[in-house]
Amino acid sequence: MTRYVIIGLGIAGFSAAQTLCQLDQASEVVVVSDDPHGYYSRPGLAYYLNGEIPEKQLFPFIKKGRLNLAAQLITSHVIQLDPASHSIKTDTSGTITYDHLLLALGARSVPLNVPGSDLFGVVKLDDLEDTRHILSVAHHAKTAVVVGGGVLAIEMVEGLVAEGVKVHYLLRGDWYWPGVLTEAEAHLIEHHLKQEGVVLHYHTEIEEILGKKGKVIGIRSTKGEVIPCKLVGVGIGVRASLGLASAAGLATDRGILVNEYLQTSDPHIYAAGDVAQITDPSTGRSSIDNLWYPGRRQGSIAAMNMAGQPQAYQRKVAINVLRLAGMMTAIIGAIGSGREEGDIYTTRGSSETWRELPNALASESDTEVGHLRLVVSGRELLGAVLMGNQKISRPLYDLVNNRVDITPIRKQLLASTPQLGQTILDYWMKMKS
Repeated sequence: MTRYVIIGLGIAGFSAAQTLCQLDQASEVVVVSDDPHGYYSRPGLAYYLNGEIPEKQLFPFIKKGRLNLAAQLITSHVIQLDPASHSIKTDTSGTITYDHLLLALGARSVPLNVPGSDLFGVVKLDDLEDTRHILSVAHHAKTAVVVGGGVLAIEMVEGLVAEGVKVHYLLRGDWYWPGVLTEAEAHLIEHHLKQEGVVLHYHTEIEEILGKKGKVIGIRSTKGEVIPCKLVGVGIGVRASLGLASAAGLATDRGILVNEYLQTSDPHIYAAGDVAQITDPSTGRSSIDNLWYPGRRQGSIAAMNMAGQPQAYQRKVAINVLRLAGMMTAIIGAIGSGREEGDIYTTRGSSETWRELPNALASESDTEVGHLRLVVSGRELLGAVLMGNQKISRPLYDLVNNRVDITPIRKQLLASTPQLGQTILDYWMKMKS
C-alpha cells in the first residue's frame, strides 16, 4: 500500500489530501499538522478579527466536530525530515515513513527585530490562535501601534478599529504599500483609515518597544516619539517556513525550489503553497505566490504528480480581489509601481509578480467604476489595479491571462477617459462572442 504524507493543513495541504483521497482510495493518506484547530479559512481570519463573522464560519469542512476528509490526521510538530530513509520524526507521534511526501508548510510572519519585541502585547496574525490572542489583548487596550505594509498590517489595523482601539499606523515610506500601489491608490486607502480615526505616521519605524513587568506600555519611534500603548501589531511581511527542508538538504532560496511538477530536489518530495518557489521553464524565473487560489491549485496538482498522474503546474496570472480599508480592490498581473524600500518581504495575500516592472506604458484614472490603473505593452494588457466597483475585474483578468490582443482599443486604454471601464467591458464581450 502506498503511503502519502502531507505536512501542513493550510489550503495547499488540504487540497492535496482531498485530491489524493479521490485519486487513490486504496492508499493511505496521512496529514501532519501542528495547528490544534486543523483546517480552517486563513483568509477568513481578518473577517473574524473585525467581527463580521463568528469563529465557527472559519471551518467550512467540519462535519459533526470532525474534519470531513478520508485521511488520517495527526496533530503533531515535525522535528526532522530524513529523505534517505523516507521518514519524518514528530515530537509526539514518533517516526512516520512515506512513499511520497508533500511539504505544505506555509509561511510565517517576519518578527520585528527591535528591543522589546518579546514582550506580552506584541502580536502577529498568522493563525487562529494569533487572532484569538489579538482579540484578548485588545479588550484591555485603549491604544495600539501597528507597523508594516501590505495585507497583514491593514487587516490588524481594521480589526483593532472594529474593537474600539485607537490605532497609530507606522508606514516606513511615503505611502501605504509602495511596492504595489501608486501614491494616488494608496491615498484612497489612507483617506478611509483617517476617517476611521487611524493616526498615520509616515517615514516612521519602531526603534524600541517599551515594557513594564513583561508587558508592552508603549513604543519609541525612529523619530524619537514615544507612543503609549498596550498592543503592538507586527505585519512587516511573511517568510516561507524553510527550516525543515533546509536541514534535510533540499534546495531552497526564498522558498523551497520546485520544478513545474512541484517536485523538489528530491524526486519523492513535493512542495506547494506559500512555501513553494516555482520555476517557470519557459522563462527560467522563479517566484512565490502567497495567494489562496494558487495554493489550492498547487496542492491538487502536486497530489496528482505524487499519485503518478503527471501534471505540470502552469502558472496563471496572479489576481487577488480583497478589501483594503473598506475598499474592494482587484490586483491583477504585473503592476509594479516602481517604489521599493530596502528589504521587502513577501506579504500574505500577494504575489511576487505584482512587483515586476514590465517595459510598458501605464494609464491611471478615475472612471465610472472607480479608480483604475492599466499596464499596457505593445499589444497586450499586462496588469491592472481596480479599486471600487468590481464589475470589470473578471474582464480585466481574462484580457490579461489570455494575452488578448488589445490593439483595437489601445489608444482608448492609454487615454484614461472616464468611460474606460465601459470600453474594457464592451471589448471583452466582443471577444467572447
